[in-house]
Amino acid sequence: MILVTGGLGYIGSHACVSLSNAGQEVAILDNLSNSKASVLQRLRGICPNSVRFEKGDIRDKATLSRLFGTYQISAVMHFAGLKAVGESTKSPISYYDNNIGGTLCLLEAMTTAGVKTLVFSSSATVYGDSCNVPIPEESLRSATNPYGRSKLFIEDILADLHSSDDQWRIARLRYFNPVGAHESARIGEDPVGIPANLMPYIAQVAVGHRERLNVFGGDYPTRDGTGVRDYVHVMDLAEGHVAALRALQRQGGMLTVNLGTGSGTSVLEIIDAFSRVSHRDIPYQIVERRPGDVAQCYAAVAHAERVLEWKAKRNLADMCADHWRWQVENPNGYPQS
Repeated sequence: MILVTGGLGYIGSHACVSLSNAGQEVAILDNLSNSKASVLQRLRGICPNSVRFEKGDIRDKATLSRLFGTYQISAVMHFAGLKAVGESTKSPISYYDNNIGGTLCLLEAMTTAGVKTLVFSSSATVYGDSCNVPIPEESLRSATNPYGRSKLFIEDILADLHSSDDQWRIARLRYFNPVGAHESARIGEDPVGIPANLMPYIAQVAVGHRERLNVFGGDYPTRDGTGVRDYVHVMDLAEGHVAALRALQRQGGMLTVNLGTGSGTSVLEIIDAFSRVSHRDIPYQIVERRPGDVAQCYAAVAHAERVLEWKAKRNLADMCADHWRWQVENPNGYPQS
């Protein structure tokens, strides 16, 4: 059985589907601080294998001890963490407490239980303001906000742990810009309040919830002047986590791998693609650049193809179509319960 922390969140829930499709049983630990209990029922309707659920926090040592004592857990996928860049600058202590403190509690519980296989949800944010594209895994790391710094610190903790005990099998997966939803439209991204990410915002404009999209910067040195990013379908991302687990089981060690498509898409290209899929106009206006944004950012992916035997399969049209289907069928997101 695989323990998935934060398994009712956006990426965690899709990872649960991919694990189940691969024949794994799943136990989810989630404190519901950034997710809803109704996700569980939907997961159980999609997943062919059993999905167990425990409400609890990874900082609660008693909960972790009970989980590892109750289930025959062979590996952990760790998604539980706060993830809003802006919020992290306002509440750095809560981010360090939850993300770093929670990970330390999890690692301690895993050590006690003798479970030493971990797939960690890291992020391309550890590359800081790097603009040398495509970005390879050996690029220098930096952090421009507490969220990114928490990911960077955890990566270093995991490196130290593996150096101290090579029985640990660890994958640090740095992914770029997850978008889309499961093709069933039963699970997807359900942002609280104003979406911080581009595609959910575009979808809310397309469905009429918001008047227009602000495009931050139209004078970058890119093909159309707008920022270019590496958007990867959330199901490709989820399958990448399963591929990482298989690689760890196959070869052990510590893996550090980008998960992306290897190519960039501009904001205007996303708007155009979404408009074609939804058959809706997407009103937008170009405004001033945001501080800290870079012109382009996309992944080098050769290492993922070689080490994980994985590459993204779904294209931009698939990403837009699946997200639009989710938006239309769930105009208000998940039910509250």
